[in-house]
Amino acid sequence: MLIFRMVRRNSPRYIIKSRIGDVDHLPVPQRIQINDITCDSFKISWDMESGGRDQITHYFIDLNKKEDRSSHKVKHMDVPTKLVAKAVPLPMTVRGHWFLSPRTQYTVSVQTAVKQPDGEYVVSSWSEITEFCTADYSTVQLMQLLQKAEAIAGRMLPFTVFYRNQQEYFQPNRDAQRCQMLPSVKDNSGSHGSPISNKLEGIFFSCNTEFNTGKPPQDSPYGPYRFQVQADILFNHNTNMYFGDFYCMYTSYHYVILVLAPNGSKGDTFCKGRLPVLDRSNNGFLTFTKEDSGALSFRHAQDVILEVIYTEPVDLSLGTISQINGHQLMSLSTLNAKKDPSCKICNISVGR
Repeated sequence: MLIFRMVRRNSPRYIIKSRIGDVDHLPVPQRIQINDITCDSFKISWDMESGGRDQITHYFIDLNKKEDRSSHKVKHMDVPTKLVAKAVPLPMTVRGHWFLSPRTQYTVSVQTAVKQPDGEYVVSSWSEITEFCTADYSTVQLMQLLQKAEAIAGRMLPFTVFYRNQQEYFQPNRDAQRCQMLPSVKDNSGSHGSPISNKLEGIFFSCNTEFNTGKPPQDSPYGPYRFQVQADILFNHNTNMYFGDFYCMYTSYHYVILVLAPNGSKGDTFCKGRLPVLDRSNNGFLTFTKEDSGALSFRHAQDVILEVIYTEPVDLSLGTISQINGHQLMSLSTLNAKKDPSCKICNISVGR
């Protein structure tokens, strides 16, 4: 791993000289290549002309989040550099969660440099700008989130139904014709590096119950109409379960996203290799066990709010629709909610 030194803007020690006697012809990096991109690292290499190459002692790398507005394709000579690296064989690895975030567009340009006896540098012209995007969390980072979530999940409580509230989608006087809820692309809520955001298609359900009644709460941020379905219809021996995310929204409430995907389904194919798989009968969030009678018994974690994504269409005739009596607590909606980057409980050291 290559260690970089951050350069402060306008720092006198790193003033760039544009003209330098006997090293006036430092090669300019050309045809920059970015490879092996992860959520917090990448490998960079480039071509250079041979003249002056043996004088190079350092590389200056200017790394910036891409702006929406159009920018110049060639760096200006006096733009300060952000990273300084000793000249090593290419490709070299740039790694650092303090300046790289997952799923983020970046621009990068490079200078070659020679360090002078007085500690200042003489440099080449900037290379052209190259753009790239960092990757989603891998299963390595998701396992770190999973372990953090398990630490606060709490004891398991029984439940019997999955439910979903909406504002206008469900109508009590709906015709008797066969109707389905169809999967839609998950929004951008939760961890910025989550591999399911804006990609996985599914239907959100809840299963949390009130401690004193053992039943779904009467309040909901999503609307007055509730569809509920027996738990074994969505979660059974033919269902694979995956851990999707762990986050909070600047409150004490923490959310765990789980994905339920029928074996061999489109959603199951998407999740395999991207998300940690969970044992259906032995995990800290959502389980079922088989009773002596043959029926399945279901439990959910008490101390986190579970958001369950079912990846396939759901026939409304499989459940019931009713109107809840409680309040619509809109402040608890997680629609496109941004994760609190300062929370020590649900953040890991690879960005948000």
